This record gives sequence, structure tokens and C-alpha cells, in this order.
Amino acid sequence: AFATGGLWITRNDGATWDSLFDHEEAFAIGDVAVLWGEAGQPKTIWVGTGEANASRSSYAGAGLFRSDDGGRTWRHAGLADSHRIARIVVHPANPDIVYAAAQGPLYTEGGERGVFKTTDGGRTWTPALKGGLRTGAVDLLLDWKDPGTLYAALWEKDRKPWNFLESGPGSGLHKTVDGG
Repeated sequence: AFATGGLWITRNDGATWDSLFDHEEAFAIGDVAVLWGEAGQPKTIWVGTGEANASRSSYAGAGLFRSDDGGRTWRHAGLADSHRIARIVVHPANPDIVYAAAQGPLYTEGGERGVFKTTDGGRTWTPALKGGLRTGAVDLLLDWKDPGTLYAALWEKDRKPWNFLESGPGSGLHKTVDGG
């Protein structure tokens, strides 16, 4: 997956590559999560769109997308106003439980910011850790031995074309032991 466009797969150790994400409404990718099927082939693929950087030239996304056929077809899976998905974490025992770290818009306040959780495979999302008007989630880690324990990094920033204020008071690390 590339921040500046595209999701690619190789089936021959890198000799050739095939694009899997050419016809969706966003091209920049912040993260990808894969649930593997038989023979090591991707089965369910989650793509979080939007470049997960805060550079002046970073591209916004259109939320999350999901493929249940190894990337042949895609459906929009929510969080369209997140602009940037920095991390996707799938529960190890229940693939319908997914967490997403959303950064929100780059140059404006608001949008979908923080950590979001779905328990129905992406049809609906609820905030698990709310960000502020300028505070979004930039990373997320799940403890595989205890999947109710997650760690999230929030980052408060104010990006303008002429200035960049970062590491505001909303920045910090957060922990949950009850799945958010």
C-alpha cells in the first residue's frame, strides 16, 4: 500500500505486481489490514484511505474500504469524514470487530477523529476514543494475547499552509482493557 496511491499484490516474490485498488474514490492509502485465506492468499482486505502524514502535500481519503474476495471487488465501509486512516486493527478471534485510528481533516477542525470500533464488519462504527477538534488518532496497537487491551496514540495538531503547530495538549497515549 502506498500513501501516494495504490494497493499492489505480488504472487511470485516480486517479479510482477498487480494493482488491486484502481477504481475507488480515493487513491492515497494510510493503512491496510489483511485476513489470510487458504494457501496464503488474501481473503478479506481492509484499506484505510488518506495519507497518514501531515505534510502540506498529503492527500485526503474517503474512509475505509473492504474486500471479501482478495481485492477483486470493494465496498465502502464507513468513516468517510475521517480524511486519513492511520491504522486498522482486526480482532484476532472475531473478524467483524475492527478498530480504526482516524486523523480527521488536515487543514480544518472537526471531522471523524479518534479511534472507532465496528462489531458488524464495518456496517456501523462507534467512537471508542474521541479525539478533539484538532486531535486525531495516529497509531493503534492491540495485544494479541488479550485483545481487549489496546493502546492508542492521539496527536493534536493545527496545520495551515503557512504554519504547523504540533503536539498540542490533546496529544498522548491511551490504554483500554475492555475493548474500547
